[in-house]
Amino acid sequence: MDYLEVEGAREYVARLDHGADWRGQIEAFADDEGIDAAFFYGLGAVQDARLMFYDQDDQEYEPIEFDEPLEVVPAVGNVSWLEGERFAHTHVTLSRADGSVVAGHLDSATTFAGELYVREFDAKLERAHDETTDLDLWPL
Repeated sequence: MDYLEVEGAREYVARLDHGADWRGQIEAFADDEGIDAAFFYGLGAVQDARLMFYDQDDQEYEPIEFDEPLEVVPAVGNVSWLEGERFAHTHVTLSRADGSVVAGHLDSATTFAGELYVREFDAKLERAHDETTDLDLWPL
């Protein structure tokens, strides 16, 4: 295991905008505040969602689309740099009206309502290609 000791810096709470992309808002917020590394938790609801599942054998993301109202219970992730831009690596568990859940890597979702807690770290994390997994990971 590789690791890097970091200290917490600024902390934020935020309300996401209705009708805007969930992950895109986190990336725009990180840009506005100059956040180079952070961890976040979120909860709320979305009107639709596009999740991605990484097929470890084929080493490709498979999209899964949901065109229905869903509760976010919760979203967790981190902010770092990817290909010169801030990237909110977000995983989410979403519940349906019947209580069943779907989950995965969040590509996009239209926010109905959302609340977020963000803790910035005193580091700059930049993702790099990992040969073994074919993913962009932190080279710690």
